[in-house]
Amino acid sequence: MTPPEAPEDGSNQPRVKPPAASVCMGETLTVLQNRSDFLKAARAKRQGTASMMVQARNRSDGEATGIRVGFTCSKKVGNAVARNRAKRRLREAARAVLTSQGRNGWDYVLIGRAEVTAARPFEALKDDLRYALRKVHGGK
Repeated sequence: MTPPEAPEDGSNQPRVKPPAASVCMGETLTVLQNRSDFLKAARAKRQGTASMMVQARNRSDGEATGIRVGFTCSKKVGNAVARNRAKRRLREAARAVLTSQGRNGWDYVLIGRAEVTAARPFEALKDDLRYALRKVHGGK
């Protein structure tokens, strides 16, 4: 008997990774994976909030399409378990907020903060991301 996630026709191929993308509400979020993309975002606009730092840059024409997002947490956040928990929470906040309020053609990097990102209530985490996006995009 095959596991429930395996296709019944046996067409699954081992070691084939799916694309790093999250599809939610019609908008696709692509995950940043190259160090150069993170460094370009670090040189662009940034906005700090209580629970995270948001770096954002408007990509030049011809680079890539859609909204791209990256996540990072330094060792100051804690051990591997704490860093992974913080990044999971940032991913979910990005999935909930960036699909509706992110701008096409922009890269966003969400950086977790020590002891705050993992402990902050999730609604407050999403509100922090909304606030940072307004500031980065020139709103009030």
